[in-house]
Amino acid sequence: MIQSMTGYGKHVVQLPSKKITIELKSLNSKSLDINARLPQFYREKELELRKMIAGALNRGKVDFNLYVEITGEETTAEVNKGVVKNYMEQLADIVKGDDIKLMEMALRMPDTLKTDKDDIDEEEYKAIIEAMDEALSKIVEFRNEEGKVLEADFVARLKNLNELLEAVKAMDPERLGTVRERLDKAVADLKVELDANRFEQELIYYLEKYDITEEKVRLANHLKYFETTLNSDDSNGKKLGFISQEIGREINTIGSKANYAPMQQLVVQMKDELEKIKEQMLNVL
Repeated sequence: MIQSMTGYGKHVVQLPSKKITIELKSLNSKSLDINARLPQFYREKELELRKMIAGALNRGKVDFNLYVEITGEETTAEVNKGVVKNYMEQLADIVKGDDIKLMEMALRMPDTLKTDKDDIDEEEYKAIIEAMDEALSKIVEFRNEEGKVLEADFVARLKNLNELLEAVKAMDPERLGTVRERLDKAVADLKVELDANRFEQELIYYLEKYDITEEKVRLANHLKYFETTLNSDDSNGKKLGFISQEIGREINTIGSKANYAPMQQLVVQMKDELEKIKEQMLNVL
């Protein structure tokens, strides 16, 4: 079962005096890259929250946002006047506007509020952890659903590649016969006397250079290995990527050895199918 790196998860928890929203978005990446945005008051818990994300998502470019909206009448938060004033002065140098407009812009900046609370309330943090678990569960579910779509596409592409490989196998005797006829005709056109046995030996040596038996066997094995890995319990995006590279090498070698236009047309179709697989592979976990 494969899993996509593209996903989205969100969960909202309502506390007596505030509403906390956890939002997670993920895209493809070679490794795990977490971009966290949360209020300054919760920064001390950032490392622990990052570990939760890493444990659940493993890989991808992840945007993690924690929003807090005060809904109660009482609050311990106060406007950090010095910070707001400094923001307003900086903004005034950049844009024109009245004080009210500049203040609205400044209040959206970080650290404009300060609080007298020294520690995060235990019950509040427990609610945040539960919200994080729910959001992670949703993004994993999203990734699994996206993975099913990718898997269906890979299965269809593999089927096409196997059918094209069978067509190559069926065409191979005809190809060798055509290549031999071309060589015979070319020699005949020279109108020179040749030792028949020597010519036959040279011809066999020449045809062996265009033999694709090993490539056909290896390509079939790689396609089977790709299918087996695709059906494994884990999502092996990197492994599937390596197998795709090996598939590409065999297809390229067949194309370079073909020396026969109809077979080269089949090779072009195989390359097209493989390219579509590689494009989708970028999203596989």
